[in-house]
Amino acid sequence: MSKNDSCIAAVLLAGLLAAGSLGGPATRLARGEGRPNILFIMSDDHAAHAIGAYGGRLAPLDPTPHLDRLAREGMRFENAFCTNSICVPSRATLMTGQYSHTNGIRTLHGILEPARQHLAHGMRAAGYETAVVGKWHLGAEPDFDYYCVLPGQGSYFNPILREKGGGEWPGNERRFSGYDSAHSSDVITDLSIEWLQRRERDRPFFLMHHYKAPHDNFENAERYDWLYEDVDIPEPPGLRERAAHGPADRPLYGTSVSRRNTRRNMGHHMFVDPSLDDETYTGTSYQRYLKKYLRTVRGVDDGIGRLLRHLGDTGELERTMVVYTSDQGFMLGEHDYIDKRWMYEESLRVPLIVRWPGGVEPGSTSDALVNNVDFAPTLLDVAGAAIPGSMEGRSLVPILGGSTPPDWRAAVYYRYWMHMTHHDNPAHYGIRTPDFKLIFFYGLPLDAAGALPDATPPYWELYDLRRDPHETRNVHDDPTYAETARRLREELTDLKQELGDTDDAYPELRELARH
Repeated sequence: MSKNDSCIAAVLLAGLLAAGSLGGPATRLARGEGRPNILFIMSDDHAAHAIGAYGGRLAPLDPTPHLDRLAREGMRFENAFCTNSICVPSRATLMTGQYSHTNGIRTLHGILEPARQHLAHGMRAAGYETAVVGKWHLGAEPDFDYYCVLPGQGSYFNPILREKGGGEWPGNERRFSGYDSAHSSDVITDLSIEWLQRRERDRPFFLMHHYKAPHDNFENAERYDWLYEDVDIPEPPGLRERAAHGPADRPLYGTSVSRRNTRRNMGHHMFVDPSLDDETYTGTSYQRYLKKYLRTVRGVDDGIGRLLRHLGDTGELERTMVVYTSDQGFMLGEHDYIDKRWMYEESLRVPLIVRWPGGVEPGSTSDALVNNVDFAPTLLDVAGAAIPGSMEGRSLVPILGGSTPPDWRAAVYYRYWMHMTHHDNPAHYGIRTPDFKLIFFYGLPLDAAGALPDATPPYWELYDLRRDPHETRNVHDDPTYAETARRLREELTDLKQELGDTDDAYPELRELARH
């Protein structure tokens, strides 16, 4: 540690001691302690409301006993969100600590070159042995000490992975087949355990363990085929009602559980008999959808259980920070929607659970507004690494210690760029505060790679989350909310300016936003 770093640490420690905060993570880091191993677990499309610890209609089904254990032994974040609810941009935000408009990876067509994988670089510079196993989905070769990753989306069964040391990228393939049809969740868990067994023991590890599941088409391992077979999965509010989103005189967007979206709906995927009446079709589609989804979730949860047992058996668990999250949330029939991409709560919200012995209070929660842009700065902070000035998020270490900084953000920003591609979602951006959500569906492809060219009509939506947590009533044009709408539009403009997402290159969009 440099003389300057020593002075900073001493000042920080003195302040914490004066405040009586003797046991928090910031104090331990200031003392030169608390460089834990870090196991960062991320699944794909795992909705927070499909985790028992988060409660909700699916909790009685006990879908995630091992994740629930993590929550009991760690901190659960109630208001963690992604900044762009789609796989590649979300993962790029994780690695760069930057919003999509800053790192340039706005759609599924982005590639994160090794030189820009800042999180991996910072962890290695801090003395950590680094590895990533499982879904990567960032196009270029991972810049880690070790990797074994799926190419692109990868396969659920008998997967092919690319492994460091097996030749030149992208030809360095390693194939898996055999047990239980070699399900990817099992393979990824095995690979991480194998790496943990052979890793260097003279320095801490940073392992990014990334599941493909529960991404569609929700292919579970064979041993889960009968899970929930005789269970009637509770339906969400709004499944059987016309979606409340968008003006009444305009088309409904978004792919559906029901046959509302004739181009693409879950009944197609689940092979529901098209001759069924609408009510039966919707109910059958939903039940098959949720059971397949929850079976893949159980495979993830069981894999996490195996990882925790391994760390416990080797004496590493109490020296390891375990983080669990997802790249984005997922619509499980809410508003008759499937998939993600929306700024609605079920898609915007991500699970975030942190178990850190001696660093977080077991069973604690936080309602601070957190973005996945904060994840990289947090992990670097825990590792004692320098946080690059290019990162736009903030470290969560103070919050993990039980104290939300007084200047913490009052709103989160979101933007989806991939206009109308795959799931019929118009391009949009918005702001979420503790009490309200304002969304502007601008409906333009702009220059986003892969966005479809045809514009859709622009419109605004405003939801009062206190009175309408399920976002069923758009009050943007309600005179009662006129002042709220005006204030939030100003806040949104200010936040876009602060973050550098000014849209100066798109005068057609700036003109739409003024109306």
